[in-house]
Amino acid sequence: MPAKTPVSEAAFPSASPSASPTRPRLVALGPEAPELREMSVETVQLAPVPAEDTSAPARIEANPNRIGRARLPVPGRIVSVMVQLGDSVKAGQPLAIIDSPSVTDAETGYLQAESIVKQAEVALAKANADLERITDLFENKAVAQKEVLAAKTVQALSVTALEQAVQSRRQAQQKLEFLGLKTGRNQQQVVVASPIAGKVLEVAVVPGEFRNEVNEPLVTVADLSRIWATADVPESQIRQYRLGGQTSLELLAYPGEFLPGHVTRIADTADAETRTVKVSAELENQSGRLRPMMFGRMRYVNGLVRVPWVPEAAIVRIGDQDFVFVEQSKGHFQLTVVVLGKRHESGFAILQGVSAGDRVVTRGAVYLKGAL
Repeated sequence: MPAKTPVSEAAFPSASPSASPTRPRLVALGPEAPELREMSVETVQLAPVPAEDTSAPARIEANPNRIGRARLPVPGRIVSVMVQLGDSVKAGQPLAIIDSPSVTDAETGYLQAESIVKQAEVALAKANADLERITDLFENKAVAQKEVLAAKTVQALSVTALEQAVQSRRQAQQKLEFLGLKTGRNQQQVVVASPIAGKVLEVAVVPGEFRNEVNEPLVTVADLSRIWATADVPESQIRQYRLGGQTSLELLAYPGEFLPGHVTRIADTADAETRTVKVSAELENQSGRLRPMMFGRMRYVNGLVRVPWVPEAAIVRIGDQDFVFVEQSKGHFQLTVVVLGKRHESGFAILQGVSAGDRVVTRGAVYLKGAL
């Protein structure tokens, strides 16, 4: 590239450029040059850069496998709601309390079943005593054998009746336990508990309401310690994605920060209108910084290679070529042609021009460019 005539020392008094058409151009700054205080020089490092990648717009979503919806077990009136939107809850923590006619029915059913069991126990005890007494009489030839057979029949029927009564009581008890109620108590209330630990995302009920529909959720809780980033990947790129493959997510909320994840789901069908396929990756979110419906861009990383890497601020564009300034010694910098590779994390991989260990100007290169 032909050398340009350097600016005069009056225009840039602290820079002393030298150029020759047969060798790389150098820019020298005096040891007291103020430009040095505005410049940063860093050593080129080898960085892991994707060997092949694709990217697509993405949004944060709660992991559908970590969403719990608390519903009414029976119709009833809402007495109180014990959580608010955004609260953190534990598994089994009470969310709401209801009064329900079904509670009275369940309590009454258990008491009736308990009464029947006691009656069956008394009947069996009497049948056993009668059988024993009649058997003694038969052995002493005081009664006929048919009396013994009749007593055995009554005793066998009493055993069966007791077994059936115990089974009915067990079913009535299970119904109470399903509602979270205790046996032997009256006028209890039903507590709706959180199915999982997490954050309350939705509260769809207020105290005083009567709910007859048991399929509608009252409170929705999501475990956001691990979340999904879902991207609509163009159909032409989906062949590169694999379950378990590594991803890198950059969000609008945190520019320049790249969050690692791995692919957990690839949709089985493509969208007929957009010709895209949904791909979801799971990310750690113990800090809670990632919130559902945040937007960004997800990159699928297919393997990494270690290559020299420099930040974008180090690159100087002159004409149709890219350059960096390599420090030769204190205050002496060589303009060096580089071939850029993939853009990666606010910088570029360098395919040719510099190597790991070279020291390049990463801030303030404009001062040196002005001296050419």
